[in-house]
Amino acid sequence: MTKTEQAIENHKQFMSCSAAVLNAFCADAGMTPQAASAAAAPMAGGRMGKCGAVLAAEAVLANRFGQDDPRIAEFEAQFREKNRSVMCRELKGALTGKVLRACRGCVTDAAELLEAMLTQAE
Repeated sequence: MTKTEQAIENHKQFMSCSAAVLNAFCADAGMTPQAASAAAAPMAGGRMGKCGAVLAAEAVLANRFGQDDPRIAEFEAQFREKNRSVMCRELKGALTGKVLRACRGCVTDAAELLEAMLTQAE
């Protein structure tokens, strides 16, 4: 199973968007699954503004390569290009009623982009 497939499966098992991604990639972030779940909790449900799946992927990149690594901005740009936003409320259509991307789709996109970036870095 790929890490993207694991992230999707995690979300299907009722993990939040951020926990689904961070748990699938916890080894890449140098975390245990328990630490990943704890770190993901404040990111879930748009509580930090950005999509939790985006924040989790960025946390993996920051832990792996450092806070100032250009791959973090590159990841965000690629996610935005694919979905027109990185903000949870915009993706969910909270203000417009038009959903840009469902949570499962955000988990999928974030995991696919992250997995590709990590593979390129090897």
